[in-house]
Order: sequence, then C-alpha cells, then structure tokens
Amino acid sequence: MTRRTVLVLTHTGRPAALRSARLVVDGLVAAGIVVRVLESEAEELTLPGVEVVSAEPDAAKGCELAIVLGGDGTLLRGAELVRDARVPMLGVNLGRVGFLAEAEREDLGEVVERVVRFDYEVEERMTLDVVVRTNGDVVHTNWALNEAAIEKASRERMLELVTEVDGRPLSRWGGDGVVYATPTGSTAYAFSAGGPVVWPEVEALLMVPISAHALFAKPLVVSPRSVLAVEVQPETPKGVLWCDGRRTADLPPGARVEVRRGAVPIRLARLHEAPFTNRLVAKFALPVRGWRGGPHDAHDAQDVRDAADAAEASDGSAVSRHGGVPGPKNP
Repeated sequence: MTRRTVLVLTHTGRPAALRSARLVVDGLVAAGIVVRVLESEAEELTLPGVEVVSAEPDAAKGCELAIVLGGDGTLLRGAELVRDARVPMLGVNLGRVGFLAEAEREDLGEVVERVVRFDYEVEERMTLDVVVRTNGDVVHTNWALNEAAIEKASRERMLELVTEVDGRPLSRWGGDGVVYATPTGSTAYAFSAGGPVVWPEVEALLMVPISAHALFAKPLVVSPRSVLAVEVQPETPKGVLWCDGRRTADLPPGARVEVRRGAVPIRLARLHEAPFTNRLVAKFALPVRGWRGGPHDAHDAQDVRDAADAAEASDGSAVSRHGGVPGPKNP
C-alpha cells in the first residue's frame, strides 16, 4: 500500500488554531495517513506520532497535500514551503478574510473526510518572478504569489520612479511606490492601493501605483507575457522590495526591478466549484439585496432575497461560508 503523507501548517499563535490542528491531525492519523509538521510548531502542538521536519523549502517533499490552518498570511508562508515540491495547499481560514482559503473552521470534519477520500480538485495560480539589478548586475532574485511591492524606505520623501512595459518607458512619478500583482493578489495589497479585482482564471499582470503624485498614474492590466520594470531614480532616497509582505530586499538609488510571469505556479486544492463572484460576495459581505436574476436563476435569486432579509433582520450580512449561493448567516 502506498504511503500517504500530508503536511499540516498552523498559525500556532492562536489557541483556536492549535485545537483545529489537533482535530485535523487526529482524523488523518486515524485514517492511516502520515502527518508531517514543522519543528517550530511541533512543541506547541504536542502531537505524538507525527513526523517533524525543519521549515526548509523541501519540507513538503513527498507529501500529497499541505493543509494550512490560519489566515492568508499563514497560506503565504505555506506557499514558500510547497512551491519547489509542487505540492498543492488546502487552506482552512482561521483569520478574517482568508481569500486564499477553501474552507472555514466549521468545515474541519469535511476537510478531513475529503482529503482521506482524495476528493478534491487542484488548480494552478500564476506567480511572479522578480529580478533586482544594480549597474546592470543581478543582485537579488525572488518570487511572489500575490504581489511584489516597491516602496519608499522612509516617510520623509517621495520615491521617484520610472516605469517600463516590454522594454519601453511608460511614465515617471513620485509617490509611495508601485505594486506588481497577479490576479490572485488583486484582492490583496493591490486592491487596497486602488487596483481592480481580476478573476483568478484571467491570465494577466497588474501594475498599481501607490499614492502617486501624477496625472497619469492609473492601475494597468497587461499581458501575462509582458515584462514590467521600474527604475529607482538616482536622486531619490533608497526604496525597498517586498514580496508577499514576507521577503524583502533593499533598493539603492539607481536600482532596477524587473517583474515577469513566474516559471513555477502555486497549486491550490479546491473542495467546491463556486463561482469567483460568490467568493467576492462572501469574503467582502457585499450587498446583493434586490438581485432578481435571469430566467434560469429564479431559485438562486430567491435564496439571495431570503439571505438579504435575514441579514437585514440581524443587522448583518448573510453569506455562504463556501462562497456559494448566500444562505443562512454563519455563526
């Protein structure tokens, strides 16, 4: 019989996450699945009979899946561990929004059952490859699932930048920086900076200025084959590069950052095939009261009206925890 191994990652700073991790591990072990945990988390989890590994890029090697318990930050940490091994992640949201997560805390039982039965789909998400050059020489390389952000390193002065698309200069502006994002990252930092929401199945690269002092400083959506670049001007203070808010590099005056589609995608496990529109409604608690739908949507429209009535009665928003058609309000 083939040995099955699952890596379990946890936000150990939350007691609820520790309890959730123990439930997941107990269920997997009972089904004969080997569970692997990180050395840095093993002591707090106090789980007997698990494999303990270091938090290295090969931590997920040989695993069929990584179950990540936490918010989007924990999932981004998990992405660092599964990327090289091409292991899919299944996120269980224990945070606030949890846009990358597939399930909620109350779904833990279903998550374990579906994993045991191999009952999940896997999709690939675009990433970014990032190169930093100074005087023409490569001094740093990195990658991102959500975004690569070039920001000013100090508050006193604006960061002067010249942007480029496919080898041609586009515009110069002073401001707080610029965000380069994937469609997956369009609901993260890029969204907060005023960028558009891009459906994850759309293949594109986003460029979103951060508080730019310029007439032409609008978010742009370009081809996934494009190469984007930004040059930190020599007369400006140094900047800083942040990839997914986790990995950083200094950008001295004169530095050049090049961003292109990543060679290695991140794989996400999915339990539900809900449209992305429903996920937006669920995660942002968007008001949908009054939607009537087309002739084939009568049943869904009635569910939405019922949910809107329930939300109004409870002075809140009612959305399905799976990002499906809104139903009774979640606890």
